[in-house]
Amino acid sequence: MKERPFKVLFGWVLAGALSSMTLLSALLARWTGEPRLLLGGLILSACAGLWLWVLTAVFNARLKDFAQALCQTLDRLLAGEAAFPAEDRDTLLSRVQHRLVRLCTVLTESRRKGERERRELQELVSDISHQVKTPLSNLRMLSDTLLARPVTEAERRDFLRGIWEQTDKLGFLLDALVKTSRLETGLIAPEKRDAPLYETLAQAMSGIVYAAEEKRLTVSVDCPEDLRLPHDSKWTAEALFNLLDNAVKYSPEGGAVRVTVERWEMSVHIRIADRGIGIPPEHRAAVFRRFYREETVRELPGVGIGLYLAREIIARQGGTVTVASELGKGSTFTVSLPLA
Repeated sequence: MKERPFKVLFGWVLAGALSSMTLLSALLARWTGEPRLLLGGLILSACAGLWLWVLTAVFNARLKDFAQALCQTLDRLLAGEAAFPAEDRDTLLSRVQHRLVRLCTVLTESRRKGERERRELQELVSDISHQVKTPLSNLRMLSDTLLARPVTEAERRDFLRGIWEQTDKLGFLLDALVKTSRLETGLIAPEKRDAPLYETLAQAMSGIVYAAEEKRLTVSVDCPEDLRLPHDSKWTAEALFNLLDNAVKYSPEGGAVRVTVERWEMSVHIRIADRGIGIPPEHRAAVFRRFYREETVRELPGVGIGLYLAREIIARQGGTVTVASELGKGSTFTVSLPLA
């Protein structure tokens, strides 16, 4: 249906109203035999037409003002202004402005979220490419050497051991990346249930027993067996294992790792302390970044994702992971989990 200009529509309405009133007046005058009724009807029609014209003019002016104000609001939103002076009256324009501002805020936040996710994806792809490149290069070099020239039995064993180590590192890296991506994308979310913390801690400790024995480390645990709190036992054990593995890895031969658990009024604190090399003050925040590793420990096994994963797991349960450290004297990682 073709749109008609407002003035044309008004003309049709006015013509229809005047015609109807004139015709009705003529019929009444003929029916009653009073010609004055026709004159009165014409006068009333003229008055009605005049007031209808005034009403339409006022409505047209208000409509123009509303449309102009609405266009100004849209222009300001497009220019990035999301704040407007508060209206004293609950007018239609103020309600429309309020909804437009809310829509603009939602769209802006959605755009920012999309940009942030794209940036994080680019960083993740870059990190994966960088981390996978080293073990793949080593595997290719070892395989090429075995295929290119004859080697002794001892050399063959060394090469196969190197291939196994690089394959194991690659598998560990991919497993850690899968866990991280599932947490970050929300495919897997920790489910908090009331459970004994001692059992969760024991599950985490079981993963470091062999490595601690190899380095002749003394590992002590001080945790009340009856302490219960809402937490995801599986994922929390994963986070605690990463912290314990980090403590064992950077502790010297014959050193000690101490785990203490304290219940506070609103939370439970789990401290994992070692006597290792320590962390420089300027690098303490960076150790929780994905794939970050200190230059001084590049020769030690690891890909620099354990602390990042531990912090993500604990944060998704409403907790925190902090570190206190002193060079040459060790580090203490503190996990805080809420009691409610």
